[in-house]
Amino acid sequence: MTTTQIEVSILGQPYRLACSPETEGALREAVARVDAEMNKVRNASSVRGTDRIAVMAALSLASELLRLQESVRHGEAFPAEEIRRTMHSMNDQLSAVIAQHEAQ
Repeated sequence: MTTTQIEVSILGQPYRLACSPETEGALREAVARVDAEMNKVRNASSVRGTDRIAVMAALSLASELLRLQESVRHGEAFPAEEIRRTMHSMNDQLSAVIAQHEAQ
C-alpha cells in the first residue's frame, strides 16, 4: 500500500499526515470535523491553551459518538450498511413483483 503526505491545518496549526490515497478523503473530513470542534470550543468558552481545547473537543466528539452508538443499539438510528442491505432487498422484491406483473 502506498502512502502519501498531506498538509492540513487544525486550529491554525499546520500538520503533515501520512495516509493512503484511498483514505485521504476520509482523513480530510476527519480533520475538518476536529478543526471545527476545536474552534467551537475555543470560541464558546474560556478554555485557553491548545492542549485543553483539544481535550475538550475530544470529549465532545467522544460524547457524540457514544450517543450515536447508543441510538443504534436502541434502534433509533441504523448503520449505513444495514440501510443499504434493506434497500437492495426492497429493490429485489419490487423487481420480482414488477416482473411477475409484466408476465401476466
